[in-house]
Amino acid sequence: MKKLLLFCHLRYIKCWITIVVILQVIFVSGAAAQGNLLLMPRRIVFEGAKRYEEINLANTGRDTARYAISLMHVRMNKDGGFTEITEPGEGERFADKYIRFFPHSVTLGPDESQVIKIQLNRSNELTAGEYRSHIYFRAIPNEAPLGEKQPAVADSSISVKLVPVFGISIPVIIRVGEDSSQVSLSDLSVKMVEDTIPVLNMTFLRKGNLSVYGDLSVDYISAQGKKIAAGTIKGIAVYTPNAAREFKMNLEKKPGINYHTGKLHITYTTPAEARLVKMAETELLLN
Repeated sequence: MKKLLLFCHLRYIKCWITIVVILQVIFVSGAAAQGNLLLMPRRIVFEGAKRYEEINLANTGRDTARYAISLMHVRMNKDGGFTEITEPGEGERFADKYIRFFPHSVTLGPDESQVIKIQLNRSNELTAGEYRSHIYFRAIPNEAPLGEKQPAVADSSISVKLVPVFGISIPVIIRVGEDSSQVSLSDLSVKMVEDTIPVLNMTFLRKGNLSVYGDLSVDYISAQGKKIAAGTIKGIAVYTPNAAREFKMNLEKKPGINYHTGKLHITYTTPAEARLVKMAETELLLN
């Protein structure tokens, strides 16, 4: 997303163009960082009797930073990417009407921190299902003081300056009712990228009323039965209403692992901070 700001001195036909490039990052899984902003947790879930939650922000940079805080809506694509949306599609419900947060902006000096308070609101209006919006932290770029002169340039020339604006967002999810969600793993294969990097391809298949979220671990098992850890990725989500998500992960290259023989044992479990529950499990024979 780009916003174009144009400053022109018509008398001398001199123009300076500042392009503000907004770099937006959606996180679905511990602590998250973008630019010099560190926040924790990376995911807010209201369920059961929970009505309040907090997000801790910290400025890890050397300069004072300002952030505007708002709510946005995104849809997960089949490849795991995100698209910003304004209207819910079939099977989608937004959470923004049912949550309040404060403050709506923060200014943090170097090594300073701030707590954002989030409250569930109008919960009596919620019906069974899942509601999701994303709370968005957008860095506000420093503006040049009034009266500051632009750099001198030759007549009839144009100077372009790119100003990156960083943003980070995390999901805020409301869950109402019993969880009927299930997930399975399909379409598994291992391919060597550039003949050197082993990549595991798979598809998460989700069904039921809620999103799924967890950690993926892969073990290599040799023909002799020896097990070696081959890779772990934390915080993989498949959001409603998506029924499938395509996923790729690079596997580790270790002594004793031969991705042309033996098999892979793949498990998808609830996150490490929660009670461990195995949500999906499968094996892939290698040849």
